[in-house]
Amino acid sequence: MPATTLSDEGAGWRKFALLVLAVAAVGLPVNNLSDYALLVIVSVIVFTGTVDTRARAWLAAAAVVAAAIAAQALLSPPRIQEGHNVFLPRPALERALPQQVYRAMADAFDAQYPADRRCAPGSSGCWQGGTAPDQPFAFSSDGIWVKPEMSRAVHGFGFSDPVWLRLAAINTMAYNWYTAAPDVHRSDRDRRFWAGLARWQIAMPWYVAIRLPSAYAGGQVCWRGDLLWEGDNERFSRWSGEGCRDVEPADAGRRIFGLSIKPGSLAMQVTPPWTVQLRLYLKWALAFAAVFAVIALLVRFKARRTLLPFLLIGLALLVIAADDASFIGGMRPFDGGDDGLFYDGLGRVLLQRLLAGDVAGFLQGGEDVFYYGGPGLRYFRAIEHAIFGESYLGYLSLVLAFPFIMLALFRRFLPAPWPVALILLFVAVPLGTLFGTTFVQYSKWAARGFADPAAYILFTAGLVVLIGAQDGPNRRFLPGFFAALLFALGIFMKPIIAPAAAVLLGGAGLAALYLRQWPRLAGLCVGFLPVFSMALHNWVFGHVFVLFSSNSGDANLLTMPPSAWLGALRELVTFNFGGDFLRRGASQLADWLSNPAESRWTIPLNLVGVAILAWVVTRGRAFDPWLRLIGAAALAQHAVALFYNAATARYHFLAWLLTMLVVVVWFHDVGSAWLARRYPVVARRIANHRAARQLGAALTRLQKGSA
Repeated sequence: MPATTLSDEGAGWRKFALLVLAVAAVGLPVNNLSDYALLVIVSVIVFTGTVDTRARAWLAAAAVVAAAIAAQALLSPPRIQEGHNVFLPRPALERALPQQVYRAMADAFDAQYPADRRCAPGSSGCWQGGTAPDQPFAFSSDGIWVKPEMSRAVHGFGFSDPVWLRLAAINTMAYNWYTAAPDVHRSDRDRRFWAGLARWQIAMPWYVAIRLPSAYAGGQVCWRGDLLWEGDNERFSRWSGEGCRDVEPADAGRRIFGLSIKPGSLAMQVTPPWTVQLRLYLKWALAFAAVFAVIALLVRFKARRTLLPFLLIGLALLVIAADDASFIGGMRPFDGGDDGLFYDGLGRVLLQRLLAGDVAGFLQGGEDVFYYGGPGLRYFRAIEHAIFGESYLGYLSLVLAFPFIMLALFRRFLPAPWPVALILLFVAVPLGTLFGTTFVQYSKWAARGFADPAAYILFTAGLVVLIGAQDGPNRRFLPGFFAALLFALGIFMKPIIAPAAAVLLGGAGLAALYLRQWPRLAGLCVGFLPVFSMALHNWVFGHVFVLFSSNSGDANLLTMPPSAWLGALRELVTFNFGGDFLRRGASQLADWLSNPAESRWTIPLNLVGVAILAWVVTRGRAFDPWLRLIGAAALAQHAVALFYNAATARYHFLAWLLTMLVVVVWFHDVGSAWLARRYPVVARRIANHRAARQLGAALTRLQKGSA
């Protein structure tokens, strides 16, 4: 085989290795939008192109990256030391902070929150009574790759909105408050639909401190609010209002505190001298050049194939920004009592345990027996913060991958131009909220820090790998392994999806057994083994056998157990139509069929969808067997809503998503032909309309160009 031949064997691993090279050139953590945008562009090019197999090309690419890393280390200017924390009057802060600084913040706190406005210590959700903060500067995962003196060491510092300063302390579990204004509270939300870029305001009292190196002499610090600038003998001068001040050589190593006791009162910007700015520009230019040199050496791609991916990513980012732009590189304060605060706060604790070498503490995960909905997100958050620092760009990446996973599912069962048309509707048009099939529902709950979207995205990714391309599933070990592993990870995120996974893996396993595809069968078995890690964890740390999590029997979740259905049946046959069990059963069914729009008006639409689903599974022998298996998985997942909380729509997104897939394929194969026969004149007019033909041709070209 010639050295220049490009092979499909191991293509996935080569693409992964190339992305690792790109990340190495950019450097960890990837916690700013410029670096992240560069890596997104690289990912699109890599996954729409073909990666070279020649060892010489790979060695050259590795050499380029190594040279770039070395040059960046030489060019990199000294870092600004930054520390930050939440401020509450605490003895630990009074001892650790300079006396002038603490007293200034304590006086401002008393003025902003007089004693008669404060919650009673010990009351539910009250900020009083705890010990946090117990250190002057909070831990920040931005600082784990470069050991800082305070919270983190940064190359640039400036903010007008602290959401984009990415303050790690605000989402720690110690500040799980429920109090509201005018008392101390976590956040204020602007609910106007156009406020996506400034949806959240941090209402918690906080402060930041920076220490500038000598290289910043000749630069400038500008601010709005209150600054305390250190002078001789640890004396601080106060600067209030708006202004700018030049950085003098004597300021090197001295602390500058910014106080934000009153919400929204502080903004700061450090402008370095031109010598430092030039070094920073050159450093980023080296990373940029190294990444694109790697692309030039290793990737063959066509620009037209990147059009659809960039279009989908752009549309997805617009949808996310309209709902909550802080998800794209910022850090919003999660709501008190929400899953987001629990998982993020615990994830940060687990990361600190791992960094301290406490592997057992990391694996213990904060609970001897898992209770909350799914244990996976806490570990995902820990890994995410190690790679992406104080941001949620890891979860954002998973959400941005979702449209491509759904596009692959549509392409598996539908001809052009249907897949492209459906995915554009899925991402850009919120009509799917009526049927649980719109992108914004997943992005919204992901931005809130819930595990549900992650579970469903991993599940659908596993489904794509499981069913394979148009010619059917791959019979090798690795595709079966990764399909089952993705299902296991999805269950690890949210065990509620276990019924659908069991149906799909059971059907796939029986098919592999029947066809004697032993490598695929082995891959399915081995890949799914990690799902039992939850039971192992509960046995090792809690000394009890709990398969997934112990909240499965919680009355708030298991709202209609089998015994309640038996009671409803007894009341029905005895004509006790006013019975409690019968009333609860009717409410459960109504809540199920109202999902995910949570509106009784959608019950007829959803009932038709479930009827079509059941018909395809039981009578649709003309359909692809894998589609019928997906339908059976959807029915199994719908059954969950008969027992568990059906009023919470996010629990059941997966059932309606799979239902949508089956219904769309049914409509293409059966329903559209019936409508054409029933209304032939209307059907011909629509098919022959110029706009319809042009749209169909454009969608077909877009799909072919990106195939």
